[in-house]
Amino acid sequence: MLLRPGAGADPFSWLAENLSRTEELLTTYGGVVLRDLGIHSVSEFNRVVQTFGSELLEYVHRSTPRTKVGGKLYTATEYPADRTIPLHNENSYTDSWPSRLYFYCAVAAEQGGETPTADSRRVYQGIDPVVREKFERTGVLYVRNFTEGIDLSWQEVFQTSDRAEVGAYCAAHGIEAEWEPGGPVLRTRQHCRATLPHPRTGERVWFNQAHLFHISALAPAEQGSLVQELGIDNVPRNAFYGNGDPIEPAVLEHIREIYEQEKVVVPWQRGDVLVVDNLLFAHGRNPYRGARKTVVAMS
Repeated sequence: MLLRPGAGADPFSWLAENLSRTEELLTTYGGVVLRDLGIHSVSEFNRVVQTFGSELLEYVHRSTPRTKVGGKLYTATEYPADRTIPLHNENSYTDSWPSRLYFYCAVAAEQGGETPTADSRRVYQGIDPVVREKFERTGVLYVRNFTEGIDLSWQEVFQTSDRAEVGAYCAAHGIEAEWEPGGPVLRTRQHCRATLPHPRTGERVWFNQAHLFHISALAPAEQGSLVQELGIDNVPRNAFYGNGDPIEPAVLEHIREIYEQEKVVVPWQRGDVLVVDNLLFAHGRNPYRGARKTVVAMS
């Protein structure tokens, strides 16, 4: 859903006047692109986000690298430009997630770099009922191994270098944490649900990152290299059915195919603000060429 205030409109006055309409569209459609708002800086984007009146969140228990650009605003996931970031709902690999995401296009890439989205309700409906039933019955088990020099460090993920703080965080969030004398420094295991009812609409959504955490999300050469170096039990991240059983490759490919079928791509224009309900809409990133800067806030 696209909203344009029109030339000459004050962006903050216009948004305040149209806030209830924007909220209604978000509940109905799951995402809104605000175009031609007339904002030109990260500080103005911060004012737009504040207009929505939500409390912004810190990015803790990370799965991707980001840089704080001020306050509680972050760069979008810093990942090689030639790679695709698969569609996913933010922090759906944990028991705590933002309900809403705000993206600001400060610099649009010369080519590509779109932030594709997919309706999580339609993804849920598209998943084979047999597959869906097993995930709903068992949930998803996420296993992370923190080995020095490979993937994100535990210090970056938990935003602390204090092991006691990590232990307290894990205990509070139902995460099994095991410090190892050899091999990975830390191994965590967390069981999460695979689907959720939306708190306002009651609609069921597909809400997990099994297809992204599973080692099959990596290119075959990367999979082989990690397994050869670390062993399959020590790869940085992996996903299983909630009862610990392996997820069949065909099931993961089926899930990825449904995401691909439901993908909607709206090219960025400089100054665009994309607001999405994190439960109703998954998001990702297409490969790109040239400079690209997207800033993100979560609430």
